[in-house]
Amino acid sequence: MAKKHTQVDDIIETMQKNGGYATLAYLNQNVDTRTWKTKTPFESIRCYLQRRDEFFKIQPGLWALANYRESVLKKFQIKENEKDRIETFTHSYYQGLIVDIGNMKNLKTYVPAQDKNKLFLDKKLGQVSTMTDIPEFTYPKITNRAKTIDTIWFNEREMPTAFYEVEHSTNIINSLNKFFELQDFRARFCIVADKKRKNEFDDKISRSIYRPIKPLVNFVDYETLASQHSKMAELFKDPMIL
Repeated sequence: MAKKHTQVDDIIETMQKNGGYATLAYLNQNVDTRTWKTKTPFESIRCYLQRRDEFFKIQPGLWALANYRESVLKKFQIKENEKDRIETFTHSYYQGLIVDIGNMKNLKTYVPAQDKNKLFLDKKLGQVSTMTDIPEFTYPKITNRAKTIDTIWFNEREMPTAFYEVEHSTNIINSLNKFFELQDFRARFCIVADKKRKNEFDDKISRSIYRPIKPLVNFVDYETLASQHSKMAELFKDPMIL
């Protein structure tokens, strides 16, 4: 008797077509769930990924097939015992998620010149972001400082609406100093990091020197960012959190 085709098979086939890996957002958009007898297919996909041995998590929001582990990790140049490679991948992955969310919001997205050749999955960040150069939205001195921000979202008037710094292991103070210089713009400021660094963020943003920007700066952990990215693929049913 032929093996019954299951919902897990649908997920596996979609990931195989994508090289053995996929973001949750990609799966939400590409897994054919029309025959699934459920009103919550996105939740079903999430549960299968978390509970089944056929899948393993690379980063929050990024999954791969267990039998593709070696080839996928090699593709992303991840070696589990090499801290520097893991940090490089992690930083550019979350940087890419921020860019991708901005693109889906129909905003213009910018990454620094030195980051354009870094990989977000199978594409360079420069291919994912929509702006080649930073707009001259203010005085050159301030624009030059803004050029070093990990990701910036711009509106249709090419004015900044949000500044993002990914802080995987570097000093959060450096990002807060950048935000301090940009505080006069009507924009959001976000530190994106592992949730383990939340207490460190709270301690540093509470210093008296940062009192003017404390209400403007938010901490976004990796899981929250990845969740927002996947929700963007759920037909915008949930309210935005970034």
